[in-house]
Amino acid sequence: MTYKISKSDKQIKGIIRLDGSKSISNRVLIIRALSGLDFPIHQLSDSNDTQTLIRLLNTQESSLDAGPAGTTFRFMTAYLALREGTQLLTGSARMKQRPIGILVDCLQQLGAHIEYTEKDGYPPLRIHSPKSLRSNATLEIPANVSSQFISALLMIAPSLPDGLRLQLKGEIVSRPYIQMTLNTMARFGAKYTWEGNTISVPHQDYQAQSFTVEADWSAASYYYALAAFSDDTDLYLNGLFKESWQADAAIAKMMKSFGIITTFTEKGIRLEKKSMDILSFQYDFLNCPDIAQTLAVICAGKPCTGTLEGLQTLKIKETDRIQALINELAKIGVHIEEVAENTMQIHKPKTVHDDSIPTFETYHDHRMAMALAALSLIVEAVKIKDPNVVGKSYPAFWEDLKTLGFEVLRC
Repeated sequence: MTYKISKSDKQIKGIIRLDGSKSISNRVLIIRALSGLDFPIHQLSDSNDTQTLIRLLNTQESSLDAGPAGTTFRFMTAYLALREGTQLLTGSARMKQRPIGILVDCLQQLGAHIEYTEKDGYPPLRIHSPKSLRSNATLEIPANVSSQFISALLMIAPSLPDGLRLQLKGEIVSRPYIQMTLNTMARFGAKYTWEGNTISVPHQDYQAQSFTVEADWSAASYYYALAAFSDDTDLYLNGLFKESWQADAAIAKMMKSFGIITTFTEKGIRLEKKSMDILSFQYDFLNCPDIAQTLAVICAGKPCTGTLEGLQTLKIKETDRIQALINELAKIGVHIEEVAENTMQIHKPKTVHDDSIPTFETYHDHRMAMALAALSLIVEAVKIKDPNVVGKSYPAFWEDLKTLGFEVLRC
């Protein structure tokens, strides 16, 4: 299936109620499950990933399929490692290509009983009752691995006999996501210390209390892209907090360079645009890799020369996001090259091609679909293949675009 996206003008005005953060929702759900207590969680994400996690946490089946949900798979791996019984945890074909060995090794050192059922180091996993959980546990883990591995270990730490001392080796990737996990744990009464590269979490009980999930700043980034390409913007995005735990909140300061002004309101934020020319943009996305695609598209569409650094994790996401951007942005005449390790440079074309309708592949990647949709403001229209992939994080995306005056047609 393909959607054709277009808009008769370049005005972005209206009000959008953003979905709850998938990252925060999934952490709170795991903590609630670990606590063994019931408490209300308001404004949970409607994303497929979060709904999959809810289903897996509530099922009594012995075979659990996380589909393409990476966060769900990794968090469930650690959660199931503490449970009695035997479960098979599997996922999509792409999930079976995403390494899990480092997390499994750490859990086995803690006493977990986990087996690979196909290829060593990769899903699926058969997870048995733990042999015996280790006391006075200290683990070393590379700090440049996915922060989801580290977060998965931290969330189960209070349930271990003597807690956990986690030593992060090397350069820490996505530090704010680790801090988000610790903040969420602390919200439910878990104490911790983080000194240097060592995080210590004692054995303790999580405390039940109601929780409201902040809206998703990653989702907000696509509206910043629309604002950047617009002639005029007056847009309210509700549900975002000024004091946010999300690393992607950096988009607000980042987009000042493109003339987008963010004002916080009682309900969220207001975006307005002022005229501003930009010739080059440079940013290190080590702490916020999920908005790198959005900024790549913004640089391509303005156009300006963009240097995006800190892209260590982009090749092991839902797809190789760097190669995907190279392939798709070439369709509007933009050249991207990897100029150094974990760095890509976007070269502005002499002219932005506006005489044809590009058809963009999405590579089963929700962020490719939503970022590329913004280009509909600088060309006659764009076509997005596999548009339903947005359900992974933002199921209402296309409907929300319609409320802003976009035409979204199945073709």
